[in-house]
Amino acid sequence: MATPPAPAWLPPLFPVSPWQATTFDDLYEVFKRDFIRIMPRYCGHNVWFFPEKDDGKELIFWHLTSRDDKATGNRYPDLRRAERLPWARPTLDHTADAAVAHWDYEEGDGTIKTYVWLKAHDYVLVLKRMKDGTRRLITAFHVDYENKRRDLERKSRNSWAPK
Repeated sequence: MATPPAPAWLPPLFPVSPWQATTFDDLYEVFKRDFIRIMPRYCGHNVWFFPEKDDGKELIFWHLTSRDDKATGNRYPDLRRAERLPWARPTLDHTADAAVAHWDYEEGDGTIKTYVWLKAHDYVLVLKRMKDGTRRLITAFHVDYENKRRDLERKSRNSWAPK
């Protein structure tokens, strides 16, 4: 089955190949534009993140552009995450579009997470719903494994509408 065309509001992928010495800095400019200069909102609620930094950039930036290597404990560039960074803010801004599935789901530990999934294009944002309705950005990534797609499908079936 062919992937449907991208919504008109979705910007192009960020060029990450070949990876350059300045790629993280260039991506950080996108992050600052989309998440620092003007706070994003989700369904009328502010979306925020912890301000702690590592190597001069917010920790959440690294979660949006790199992946943990479980064997070494180090983070390495994740090209599929990084190239989709420009999609994060527009996806949050367009949850009314039928291309974006979004829901709240109570995890096994009792936390409520909000999933915002650009399903046809395999991109998902994960936020933690706070008691006051605000959302804390946890991560965003390219869905690159079938078992992750099945898990998201299961969570969407066992979810409720966001508040």
